Amino acid sequence: MAERPIFVPTSEQDGYVKRVDFEIPWAGGFADVQKQKNIRALHSAAERAGYAPLLEISSKSDVKAGRHLSAFHLRVPFEDDSIPLENAFQGSKIFENGGPFIDLYRVEPREAKRDARLRESGPLVGFGFESINFPLNPTTVFYDWLYLQAVFPHREWLMKRITSDVEYAGFTDIEFNPAKSVNCQAKSCALFVVLMREHKLEPYMQSPEVFVSRIARHARATRSHETHWKQQRLKIE
Repeated sequence: MAERPIFVPTSEQDGYVKRVDFEIPWAGGFADVQKQKNIRALHSAAERAGYAPLLEISSKSDVKAGRHLSAFHLRVPFEDDSIPLENAFQGSKIFENGGPFIDLYRVEPREAKRDARLRESGPLVGFGFESINFPLNPTTVFYDWLYLQAVFPHREWLMKRITSDVEYAGFTDIEFNPAKSVNCQAKSCALFVVLMREHKLEPYMQSPEVFVSRIARHARATRSHETHWKQQRLKIE
């Protein structure tokens, strides 16, 4: 068994995104077929609780929009070009004993994520991207900024596919384990939906300073939003 979350768009007033956790039977292994089993298990558990349909945001999604919204697919504007979102995030980390490691902007995304310096430079203290410093709090604010920067040029096309073609109740990322990670592309996608739905994306994206300020003003503690649906409650088999 494993516990995995879904992310439900709410409103600015309600802290943007609600996280709901479900305990599901877990298919171990790295094969795509195992990932698909886990996605189906999570979506089925959420559906029994009233959250359906859901869109998987990852390279394992069976929906084109879900694959296109994954961090390994998205690119962030940088100088006169663009770089993969994953590279921008990993290379911008500032640790107590080093960073940012901007050379990671120009390597393969998976190579950037595995770079030994990210584990050997002490505690994470913040982020630095294009001469702008981002804090660790509000939690995920730098990752959310990068994600929204990446989708911003395609916002109308993406919004039609994730709210008009099908009205998704929430978003998932089967690779995300809240016990090991903080940032999640599914959560960032839910935030994107909220800001687009409330016509606030463009005002929020005026500058990093504006974005951090507005997110800090309305975000609530993640744990206060979590709802845990255990096996015995949902009778998951």
